[in-house]
Amino acid sequence: MSEAFDSESRQMAGRQLSVQHWSTKHVAKWLKEEGFCDYVDLLCNRHRLDGTSLLTLTEYDLRSPPLELKVLGDIKRLMLSLRKLQKQYSDVLEELGIAFDGHASQNADWLSNGDPARDCDGAADGLPADQYHQYANGKHKQHSRRLDPEYWKTVVSSVYVIFVFGFTSFVMVIVHERVPDMRTYPPLPDIFLDSVPRIPWAFAMAEACGVILCNIWLLVLLLHKHRSILLRRMCSLMGTVFMLRCVTMFVTSLSVPGQHLQCSGKVYGDIWAKLQRAMTIWSGFGMTLTGVQTCGDYMFSGHTVVLTMLNFFVTEYTPRTWNFIHTLSWVLNLFGIFFILAAHEHYSIDVFIAFYITTRLFLYYHTLANTRAYQQSRRARIWFPMFSFFECNVNGPVPNEYCWPFSRPAVLKRLIG
Repeated sequence: MSEAFDSESRQMAGRQLSVQHWSTKHVAKWLKEEGFCDYVDLLCNRHRLDGTSLLTLTEYDLRSPPLELKVLGDIKRLMLSLRKLQKQYSDVLEELGIAFDGHASQNADWLSNGDPARDCDGAADGLPADQYHQYANGKHKQHSRRLDPEYWKTVVSSVYVIFVFGFTSFVMVIVHERVPDMRTYPPLPDIFLDSVPRIPWAFAMAEACGVILCNIWLLVLLLHKHRSILLRRMCSLMGTVFMLRCVTMFVTSLSVPGQHLQCSGKVYGDIWAKLQRAMTIWSGFGMTLTGVQTCGDYMFSGHTVVLTMLNFFVTEYTPRTWNFIHTLSWVLNLFGIFFILAAHEHYSIDVFIAFYITTRLFLYYHTLANTRAYQQSRRARIWFPMFSFFECNVNGPVPNEYCWPFSRPAVLKRLIG
């Protein structure tokens, strides 16, 4: 009886100090009191767990590197003790921006489109398993997750994409000077172009599809609560794909895909004349609707890149119940690609490569961002430093939440209040 009383007294004395102020010694004492002496060296000595890190520990952390606990019973018992501690200090967790709902808190593996894995069935749309609560009637309560907009990073990404578009325009001027002579190098054999007659108005329709998709995306971006993060991702991805396009269309010059284009190598004179022509292309967004005509920039199709990127961003950052918007987005994307080919403005390989590179880069970027795999992969940090820079403070998928972007005037607020 006296031993039990002494044990309880020691526990109460240890908990007089709030958990966020615990040192590794306090954590070691807590582990011993809970019967986990075998893990004191691993958690406290090797990995220096203090009170705050102990409070935020999850079952995923225990199972995954660098801890990798092997005994399932110990993992479950340790999590039961941790949940009691988390319940006792739920206010501290709230201050840290973590909601405690009294259930098992596990990090889920996330697919690139924000869908939870099967073992997290029932999670709210776009939120990890530790950020929703399921009631008995099947409804879900979402816990808001703080996402820092980091506007300065969005500005950096905007400067990056503007620079890339300017550089792309200049490269387009260079490749126009190097376009192969149509009399010496006729159009290459192409299954689609050889099979489908040219439709003169098709390229204008392709650009019209792009304009409609762009307006839909701008509306989604304007109303999305996390618009700064979305714009940052859009700029970084678009800039990277067009930088790759600069390389491919510069290193190899393909012959003109159709006799109707009447392209020939055109020398623009000195560097200032080239820059002036590049500025014309840049200000007109490289579109024939704005009067811009270019030659030689075939591998790969910039129009396909824009159509596909806009489609993927619209479908990724709108709720899954918006079936009409998703269907319309895909129809515009696919019809736009068809019209590009029907106009004989690009080879089939240009369109295929553009679609493949754009979709793979989008999915790879979002897979890394949603699963936070870059935090555990040194290789990802080395090969994708820009990604690590932009996404280092975004933890998990961005939820599709919407709000009115404009605040009410102060006078109106006073009248309503």
